[in-house]
Amino acid sequence: MSTPTATAPRLRGGLLRQRDFRLLWAGETTSRFGSNITGVAMPLVAVVSLQASTFWVSALAAAAWLPWLLVGLPAGAWVDRLPRRPLMLVCNLGSLVLLAGVPLAAWLDVLTMTHLMVVALLTGLANVFFSIAYRVYLPSVVHREDLAEANTKLQGSESAAQLAGLGAGGMLAGALGAVSGLLVNAATFLASTLCLLGIRSVEPRPETPPASRPLRQDVRDGLRYTMDDPYLRVLTAYGTVTNLLLTGYQALLTVFLVRDLGVDESAVGWLLAGAGVGGLLGAVVAGALARRLGSARGMLLCKFATAPFGLLVPLAEPGWRVVLLALGGAVLALGVVSANVIQGTFRQQYCPPHLLGRITASMSVANFGAIPVGSLLGGVLGGALGVRPALWLLTGGLAVSSALLLVGPLRAHRDLPTEPPEGPAPARRRPGAEQGAADGSPRTVIGHEGDGE
Repeated sequence: MSTPTATAPRLRGGLLRQRDFRLLWAGETTSRFGSNITGVAMPLVAVVSLQASTFWVSALAAAAWLPWLLVGLPAGAWVDRLPRRPLMLVCNLGSLVLLAGVPLAAWLDVLTMTHLMVVALLTGLANVFFSIAYRVYLPSVVHREDLAEANTKLQGSESAAQLAGLGAGGMLAGALGAVSGLLVNAATFLASTLCLLGIRSVEPRPETPPASRPLRQDVRDGLRYTMDDPYLRVLTAYGTVTNLLLTGYQALLTVFLVRDLGVDESAVGWLLAGAGVGGLLGAVVAGALARRLGSARGMLLCKFATAPFGLLVPLAEPGWRVVLLALGGAVLALGVVSANVIQGTFRQQYCPPHLLGRITASMSVANFGAIPVGSLLGGVLGGALGVRPALWLLTGGLAVSSALLLVGPLRAHRDLPTEPPEGPAPARRRPGAEQGAADGSPRTVIGHEGDGE
């Protein structure tokens, strides 16, 4: 089977002239905008409306990511077997109904912390399937050589949506109440659904596994491939550790801002949105870094140069020094997003197409599975040590975590490869298929000697 490519002819002038990508981009950006409103609204509902403790606010953040631990691996195998766009549509509509139910319960005065936890858990379940399907679906909408541009635009708009969504979440909370933000998020899922329905590209049919092959064998193939590959193994381990620490400190931010720094509800979103500014800049510079320095070196620079800035977060104080929190979050986001652009393109080009869903799921279960653990860790540390000491501990860990990337082959290369090394690892070859892409395209690396383009 050849590497999936977009069925529409490639247009001059970049992806902005491709209708299907514009729809996919618009739908995902709208959905991200609403999700970031919820990122402010949900903990504010818990803190302000339901008077939840620090631990329960952290548990609420953990519930949204717990499904990655519970169903992430089989979800990857299912995504490799199922048409992706219909699956994404079902996930969107389910999330719409769940989120719209929260304001309704609040208006009827029956909203409870249990209700919020269930909504967070079930929308998190939908997000598992949508996130995996989305990454596998992208190469069927754009051409292989356009993946870097597509990931840059998607990460950039995600950061812009974060900036706007967090700010809007704070404004809505201050003007109309925190639960109103969840209704806005429900509407964004409807807009995302309409955009997906408008895409005309024909998705390649997923590979149909033999009837005798159990789902657990598919799961095992994805795990084995990820753990045997030297690049994927290191990136997975690093992502797991950093997500544990990142979400640990992020789970404490709303409590820190409201209770320690005395920040008004309407300003919380804008301060958290500072990370969106850094993320937007990170998406802009990622391509230039990969061209000038090489994709491997550019990714290492993104991580090593930005991680220590997280130590600005616990330095924040009431008054003007509250901006240190926004500045630290922005620089951290710059490093995370720029590295994600490079890494996302690497994975989509490097991994065999028939295994991409399972490899994505294997990495995501480790990376995202650390998020509920990190959220609970933040809550436990905040309750035991106090919020500020817990922030010092977690951001200090982030400052040194980049050293994990030096364990693998990344430090020895200028660029990341676009095909795995030859070797006997199971699932590296598919029965009856030649190693590598079947379309005869030349082997290249992500990034090249900088030519100023």
